[in-house]
Amino acid sequence: MERGQKEEEGGGGGGDAGGGPKYSWFTWFVVLALLGVWSSLAVVYFDIVDYDSVIGKLTAYDTDGDGDFDVEDAKVLLGLKEAGRAAVRDSPEETTAPQVLKSEETSEPVAETPELQENEPTSPEPPTAETVSESDLRPARDDEVSGSHDVESEIQAAVPLPPAVEDDFVPDDPRGSVHPYEDEANTIDTTGVLVEEPPPQESVVEAGQYLASSKLSQEAEPGVEAEKQPEPEPEPEPEPQTETPKEAESVPESDGTAEKQAEEKLKEKAKKKKPKLFNKFDKTIKAEIDAAEKLRKKGKVEEALRAFETLVQKYPQSPRARYGKAQAEDDMAEKMRSNDMLQRAINTYREAAELPDVTPDLLKATLKRRAERQQFLGRMRGSLATLEKLVQLFPDDISLKNDLGVAHLLLGDNKGAKKVYEEVLAVSPGNGFAKVHYGFILKSENKIAESIPYLREGLESGEPGTDDGRFYFHLGDALQRVGDNSAYDWYELGHKRGHFASVWQRSLYNVNGLKAQPWWTPKETGYTDLVKTLERNWKTIRDEALAMMDQNTGVFIPEEENLREKGEWGQYTLWQQGRKVGNACEGVPKTCSLLEKYPEATGCKRGQIKFSVMQPGTHVWPHTGPTNCRLRMHLGLVIPKQGCKIRCTNQTREWEEGKVLIFDDSFEHEVWQDADSYRLIFIVDVWHPELTQYQRQTLSPI
Repeated sequence: MERGQKEEEGGGGGGDAGGGPKYSWFTWFVVLALLGVWSSLAVVYFDIVDYDSVIGKLTAYDTDGDGDFDVEDAKVLLGLKEAGRAAVRDSPEETTAPQVLKSEETSEPVAETPELQENEPTSPEPPTAETVSESDLRPARDDEVSGSHDVESEIQAAVPLPPAVEDDFVPDDPRGSVHPYEDEANTIDTTGVLVEEPPPQESVVEAGQYLASSKLSQEAEPGVEAEKQPEPEPEPEPEPQTETPKEAESVPESDGTAEKQAEEKLKEKAKKKKPKLFNKFDKTIKAEIDAAEKLRKKGKVEEALRAFETLVQKYPQSPRARYGKAQAEDDMAEKMRSNDMLQRAINTYREAAELPDVTPDLLKATLKRRAERQQFLGRMRGSLATLEKLVQLFPDDISLKNDLGVAHLLLGDNKGAKKVYEEVLAVSPGNGFAKVHYGFILKSENKIAESIPYLREGLESGEPGTDDGRFYFHLGDALQRVGDNSAYDWYELGHKRGHFASVWQRSLYNVNGLKAQPWWTPKETGYTDLVKTLERNWKTIRDEALAMMDQNTGVFIPEEENLREKGEWGQYTLWQQGRKVGNACEGVPKTCSLLEKYPEATGCKRGQIKFSVMQPGTHVWPHTGPTNCRLRMHLGLVIPKQGCKIRCTNQTREWEEGKVLIFDDSFEHEVWQDADSYRLIFIVDVWHPELTQYQRQTLSPI
């Protein structure tokens, strides 16, 4: 017993010693468990660890709004159950779930976005890195393209659509810096910005024939676009920037492979279009040429010119160096506003084109730029010869033939232009540029109905060079003459595209910001003294005009602007473009003496002073004047009691003998003479009263 007791005690003791690890492990386990419990409590109650920043907020996926992420939430994300409450709290910290970020930004249900409707039913997991990078890049591309449509982009993301036709100018189109009249309709005085000396009289007169017939003034003379883009070398980069987003919009956003392929194709296309301006020899001195070109592009014109002159002296047979010298001289001419320097550039362009072993791309760029600068300088015949040479060298380039047609028009050679555009349309029937110009020529020949489809289809093509206010102007005018009210739809479109101030006011050569209203009172014009003088002396003015009619009716020249539907309308002009017309005042000396006191009339370079006689049965089509820079006064001299009226916009008035009517002829107006005898009025154009003296002195004549 005692022994057993001892053994038991010994066993107890031995167990105490030998079983120490058993009790020790258990004790440690309990201690660690307690520590874990207390740590968990500390985390929960004292926010020691921010689980949101460590593993992401599961509350972002809490679609049923119960405060946690559970089975019900998973069902919603898997598309098995509609969300009971889709409101999602803002979570600016989140960076791993772009799909949720879209929902948070719009405060809309997760399933709202078309892209997510495709992806989310298959997997609740965050998108892959490829998808994230694609979504990150998309806004940058959208920013590159002005006027992109978000709604349309979303539709195209779900259902592939063909890219929409845009009106934006194609960056690599060769006509981008060629045509002299492709500037904004409200641009004033583009001629004279560089050329201070007047161009040769012959060229100016000949060019003016086309300018007047097309409602064009010297404002649209060559050089504006050329000045903005002095380099004719097309850059390859802008094209992908313009077209890539359209490709991206036409495929689902998750399909990154197709988008990349489209981008690669565009890059390859751009590379192919990059002009080859260096021949074999020029490639050996490319570093020197690039250094000089870098100076030119940085605007260091004098240094660039010296550098290119040195290169030409060192390498006289280098076409690229000679071309660079011409460009530098071109830039210098602009900076110095020197005709002599511009002529030097024109000569150097010719020298570069005549050198041996010039690449075709350099030859084309050189001669095109030479033709542009010749037009700018008023050397219209020289420009025509240059373009004819270009067409001979590059017969398959339709754009060059289109340019040649424009050169004929600038010379007033409508027949030559018509022949060119007929050739273009024979090989390229859908060429919009040729169509609008051919339609314009037909309309100038009074082939009204025949001109309409060409003008309409050309404008509808949206091709570069067609979105021109003159074509909207003439299409609308042609439609009005055949009784088609869709004319005002085209006027409205022209207004929306910035060519017209309004549907009613369709002048093309304007000064922005001038007060615009169809009818004016003498007080509103500020020319009350002139009006009083005209009205007080109306009988003197009438008698001199009647004496001229009796003595020599030939001085009243028939209206030549093709504004009459029918009847006879003659004009006897005293002043035009701010100058007396020959010896016209000798027949009406008292009238001219009265007017010479008023420079707002005699000095109005954008107006006329003339007598107007209209016979019974005459109708003048609705039309508008070319500019908003003038107001027109009508003094009644011989007015039949009934049948003579004038409409300006939607207001119709009648003349009175000895009274002055004042209207803005940049607004649509129309005249009827249905009396039994002739109507005689005196027309006096005056500067718009809001034009400054500086503007009156510097605006080009019309």
